Order: sequence, then structure tokens, then C-alpha cells
Amino acid sequence: MMEYKDYYQIMGVKREATQDEIKRAYRKLARKYHPDVSKEQDAEARFKELGEAYEVLKDPEKRAAYDQLGSQWKAGQEFHPPPGWDAGFEFRDFGGERPDLGGFSDFFESLYGRAGRRPGATGTRSSRGAREFRLRGEDHHAKVMVDLADSYSGATRSISLQVPEVDDQGRVRTRARTLNVRIPKGIRQGQQIRLAGQGGAGFGGGEAGDLYLEVEFNPRGRYRVEGADVYIDLPLAPWEAALGATVEVPTPAGAVDLKVPPNSQAGKKLRLKGRGIPAREAGDLYVVLQITLPPADTAERRQAYEQMKRDLAFNPRAGMEV
Repeated sequence: MMEYKDYYQIMGVKREATQDEIKRAYRKLARKYHPDVSKEQDAEARFKELGEAYEVLKDPEKRAAYDQLGSQWKAGQEFHPPPGWDAGFEFRDFGGERPDLGGFSDFFESLYGRAGRRPGATGTRSSRGAREFRLRGEDHHAKVMVDLADSYSGATRSISLQVPEVDDQGRVRTRARTLNVRIPKGIRQGQQIRLAGQGGAGFGGGEAGDLYLEVEFNPRGRYRVEGADVYIDLPLAPWEAALGATVEVPTPAGAVDLKVPPNSQAGKKLRLKGRGIPAREAGDLYVVLQITLPPADTAERRQAYEQMKRDLAFNPRAGMEV
């Protein structure tokens, strides 16, 4: 374990600083802490720390890779290099500005190589014999809204995403991206579709990350979904529920004829086996009966209800008396 180093704080710049601002900050602080001219008691240590920070922040690739730690690590925490880091990189010339550091910190080396190289890392050597920096891109996650019918038959949908990318100054920007996505037959809500290589770009020749799309069904439809089972409310006229009837029921796979038994009550569930979401073990479709009364909005209809009241003498609250 080792302490995380905040290179932005060391150089006294904001995380969104431009490359020019970083360069100016380095030159200013290098003059202040250069051991040959500085009278500061800790000048040598500060100068070495400053050079290490500049080694990372001056390079857009290394800086972008370092920035990936920002959401998970803060100064003062114990640091473990995250998965995907390739230990080792190729040092580049500072153009006469690079100080003689005499070695980097353990934190730096755990990220970029030398003594901290991880077993099994995929760094390669350049023509000068130095290891090149390589990092796999981040995996990205998003949600995609699909119609339930897409799960029954499979489909291809075009989706638009806002994805981050690193500009020439090492800043993270977003851009619109459109992808054609195949919705596999039998997909369930909450499951993920993996698009290999469609996540964040790798650094230094590292492979791209993956894009994971979590599926949600459009809530505006007439269906409710629980796992692989599908539910639909079916309105019935009172005489259909009382006498029985055969009615047409819409399903995501097309309409079917359903036999409603006599004396059916509101809330009764009729199961259509295997007509839920298709899979190795297909779900079921449940039809939930709902009784809908005709409105008493004309004299004739009110008279019909009055006649029913006299003829049936029906008390729906029988048995509830105290």
C-alpha cells in the first residue's frame, strides 16, 4: 500500500488546467525549488516531487490515464493500482526541462512501470529499450429503453450516447455517438448487452474497453413484466364475466383468443403458458380480468340498472355486517 499523490495539487493547478497552464506552473515552481538556487529547506524534495508531477501531467495520455483515478481515489488514501494499468511506459524528452530526479516515487512506478511493474502486464519495449505506456480503456455503462415486443422477436435499434473522449490538451469532453444495437430474442429487463471494444479508448496502443447496455422495457406500454412473466389487464363487460365469453387478447407476439369461464370475478388471473418472454424456459402471460360497467348516462340505461337491482337483489357486501 502507498499514499495517493495529487499531482494537480503539487503543481498548484486545477484539474481542468490546459497544457500551457501546466507548463507555466512547472517553470515557475522549478525556478523556486531548484536546489542550486532555492533557500527553501525542503527544496530538493519539492523539486523532485514537482518533476514527477510534470512527467505525468505534461503528457495527455498519461494525464488522462491518471485522471481515471480521480473519481475513486483522493489524496491521503492508501493506494492500490487498479486493474487494467499496464506498468511501464516510454520516457520522452522534456526538451531540456526534465530535471535529474534520481528515481520516481513508488506511487508513480506502480502506475507507469520500473520497479512497480505488475506481473503479466502487456507493456512492450520501444526501439530504445524503454517500456511503452499502455492502458486498457474504461468500460462504459448506459441504459437502453426497448419495447417488450423486441424481446419476443429480437430487433436492431439505433441508439445515441454521449461518450467522453480526451482532447489534445488532456481534457475530457463529450461527443454524440450513434450505434446500431442488436436486441437479442429473450432479453429480460435488467440484463446487459455487452458491446466489445465500444467503451473508452485505450492509451498507448491499449485495447478499448467495452460498452454495457442495461435493458429497460418501455413503461408506457399495456404490459407489466416480472422476470420472464408478462401481465396484462383485460377489461370485461359484466355479462362476459358472468356468462363466460371468448374474447381477443393482445399479446406482444400477436392477438390470441381467450376463453373466459362463467362467473369470473375481477382480479382473476388466467394463465397462457409459455407466452411470456421467450427463453430456454419461457415465461407465462397472465391475463388479469377487470370488470368494466357501462355508464348509466341515459334514461334507458338507468332504467336497465333499476330493473337489474329489482331482479337480482344482489348485495356485494354480504358477510361484511358487524
